[in-house]
Amino acid sequence: MSFHNSVAFELDLDLKRVENVLALMEQGATIPFIARYRKEVSGGMDEVVLQSVRETWQKLQALDKRKTAVVSSLKERNLLTDKLEHQIAGASSLARLEDIYLPFRPKRRTRATIAAENGLEPLADLLLQQNDTDDPAALGLQFTGESVPDSDAALAGAADIIAERMTLHPDVRAGMRNLYLKQGRFVCRVIKGKEEAGSRYRDWFDWSEKVATAPSHRVLAMRRGESELFLNLSVSVDEDRAFSIITKHFPLRENPAGVLVRSALEDGFKRLLGPQMETETRLVSKQKADKEAIAVFSVNLRELLMAPPLGGKRVLAVDPGFRTGCKTVCLDEQGKLLEHTTIFPTTGKTDAAASEVTRLVRKHRIEYMAVGNGTAGRETESFLRGLKLNIPVIMVNESGASIYSASEIAREEFPDLDLTVRGAVSIGRRLQDPLAELVKIDPGSVGVGQYQHDVDQKLLKQALDSTVMYCVNSVGVNLNTASARLLSYVSGLSRTRASSIVEYRDENGKYLSRAQLKKVPGIGPVAYQQCAGFLRVSEAANPLDGSAVHPESYSVVERMASDAGTDVQGLMNNREARERIRLNDYVSEQHGMPTLRDIMRELARPGRDPRSEFEAFSFGNVFSIDDLEDGMKLPGLVTNVTDFGAFVDIGVHTDGLVHVSQLSRKWINHPSEVVRVGMKVDVTVTGVEKARKRISLSMVQGTPEPR
Repeated sequence: MSFHNSVAFELDLDLKRVENVLALMEQGATIPFIARYRKEVSGGMDEVVLQSVRETWQKLQALDKRKTAVVSSLKERNLLTDKLEHQIAGASSLARLEDIYLPFRPKRRTRATIAAENGLEPLADLLLQQNDTDDPAALGLQFTGESVPDSDAALAGAADIIAERMTLHPDVRAGMRNLYLKQGRFVCRVIKGKEEAGSRYRDWFDWSEKVATAPSHRVLAMRRGESELFLNLSVSVDEDRAFSIITKHFPLRENPAGVLVRSALEDGFKRLLGPQMETETRLVSKQKADKEAIAVFSVNLRELLMAPPLGGKRVLAVDPGFRTGCKTVCLDEQGKLLEHTTIFPTTGKTDAAASEVTRLVRKHRIEYMAVGNGTAGRETESFLRGLKLNIPVIMVNESGASIYSASEIAREEFPDLDLTVRGAVSIGRRLQDPLAELVKIDPGSVGVGQYQHDVDQKLLKQALDSTVMYCVNSVGVNLNTASARLLSYVSGLSRTRASSIVEYRDENGKYLSRAQLKKVPGIGPVAYQQCAGFLRVSEAANPLDGSAVHPESYSVVERMASDAGTDVQGLMNNREARERIRLNDYVSEQHGMPTLRDIMRELARPGRDPRSEFEAFSFGNVFSIDDLEDGMKLPGLVTNVTDFGAFVDIGVHTDGLVHVSQLSRKWINHPSEVVRVGMKVDVTVTGVEKARKRISLSMVQGTPEPR
């Protein structure tokens, strides 16, 4: 079944564009490829829109698959009617579909099913009529028997049937779901006796707020406190409103039968429907909170991966430590390990450490120094600066470096090296190229998330992998230096294909052209088409192999060069020659104006890196939380952005928090509107809790001095 119309309608997109994009996806085209090289087909959709198209398409497919299964189940049991089939076909969501199917689902025995087995459904039907002349007790006597000893037992069984029938009514469920989601409130209380042990959750000891507006971080925090058995969390609604929804479909009359029906409906709400709706509301709110938290994580990760690279410079990198010393490595321009050693600058062996660093700098022509920001980081940085070698010393966030050090990737790269030496190498390479190094680490371990261990791990991995893929393909990858892990994120390349590319390179030497990829086992025509434009061969005979121009467009560039009276290299080098090109002359079915404009931009700056230029950063003259005083103004680096504010590294081993209220004087929707991970900021210390290691900061200009 085609869902093109539904996707286009739901996302308010042009139907033809949606059809074209979905056709490409069905043929194996990736989102980065479509966004970069099929703009004419997609109408210029970016990665976010394309992702929405794919997710909506998949959601509709899942709904259709479930509808087919429901219809099949009903047919097998001879329960399918024309009316029911029409209702199923018109269901626009899984929730609505399941509500329609719920009364017909094979279910476990309940009080109501037992009552029905005892022949009490006709009594329930009579009671629901609420005739003024009916005496419920007398009606009940007509349905007594071996399993129903008296009228009271008969009426109780009929009430159970009424309660369950109300609970299964699709329109009652839909109305109640809407009430819980839009008007329901979270109610959170501390478990008696757990006040001291659960003190970190004190903000939620007596808390209530609307489900619809509760932010992600608070929902996840309350749920974590509940899972750790410090908090009780529930969802409440106005019971009068809830009952009005029920009586809209089960109207009541003022007579004895009506009194009994009211009691049955109230019991059904409290015992069955209410708890079911609370469970469903908690699930929906959790899914919403997960989605928001994952979105924040993805934005932070993108900023981290797209941080400005130092580039091809020789680096001395240090993984600092006190007792065990500082693991020190020297890397060449491509990140190759040249030498490693251990120095002890903070344990009384300063002279020896200074002599060794000076030797390494001179021997390997070091241009920059990188120091991990962990334990002893600021002290080591101070020592290196004090050597006055006229070499910039850069602090590097080492989150996840230990994860890399113990990983299979690190063992394959450096099988004979200690974990701490591998960590120092990772620190140095992070400075040279954050993207190339950080892709070797599980994205969930890089320290820029918000409750990342509490959210749906499958969805988190999918989102973060998509983010990494976006970043890798935006920057492009050097085919002759990239690791298999980095290559695995390139459009069209699986981990197996990426490994094959590296194995071919190891066996045959450097790639001399993009076309050589076709010789790699597993790289067929489709894979080559998807990956080629994102891979770079900087020293190839064809200069276009080092650019983002796709091989399928080489012929049009060659025509341009010929028309301009030069060759491709000349066209790339000569601005005047490029300005003589009239793009309208080259428009074709395959090459529309968007692609031609992209080609011209690429010819002007072949292989350009979209990341910003690297700028060195230095912390202020503070080294621990004990050095801080209220009112201090300090430089800092944003390390994480959350719903409630931003964490900033000011060089004291504990990040400070700039609450959302202290980010800007203007009202903002989210901290990401003001700051991003990696941003250099100026902050003011507004509070220090040394015992709890909490630092409060402000970025609002004119923050008053403490009294």
